[in-house]
Amino acid sequence: MNIRTLVTFGALALATLGSFPVIAQTDEFIAGQVTKVDESAGKITIKHGPLKKFDMDEGMTMVFHAADPAMTKTVKAGDKVRFVPDRINGQFTVTKIEKAK
Repeated sequence: MNIRTLVTFGALALATLGSFPVIAQTDEFIAGQVTKVDESAGKITIKHGPLKKFDMDEGMTMVFHAADPAMTKTVKAGDKVRFVPDRINGQFTVTKIEKAK
């Protein structure tokens, strides 16, 4: 390959990269309180405020699948938490959870 070919490929690569939008991935933590933990099913029930991400304008209590089964061992009923919800394969899922301070 000669230098002209390399420069052409480099310019094309840069032009292509500039045409794709950059999507920022942010974790939006939601405040809530654990009401139940079902370790065997890998589920955590959480009373929480609005979930704007899912167009839910009012708080409610929902059952979430735990993305990592180990999450069910880190919280118990009554714990105040901060969590990141997502919808994975059609299921509401907790992808991160931590006890609130």
